[in-house]
Amino acid sequence: MLVLSRKTNESIVIDGKIFLNILRIEGDSVKVGVSAPKEVAVLRKEIYDEILESNKAAAEVPAKKDLRLILNRN
Repeated sequence: MLVLSRKTNESIVIDGKIFLNILRIEGDSVKVGVSAPKEVAVLRKEIYDEILESNKAAAEVPAKKDLRLILNRN
């Protein structure tokens, strides 16, 4: 992990396409502005983790009993 120090109004550039701008520092909180191309998803980590969990749950194979219920509906 690369650790960088930045002050208010300073930036970090990633791959010449993603810009992280330090907007404000208040106590333990840092406001960061992110500018990225539309095709790059920018998410808070807790939202990203929820999406991963949801995708994992959706990909699980249903139990035999559940599978029979699904098949009998059709």
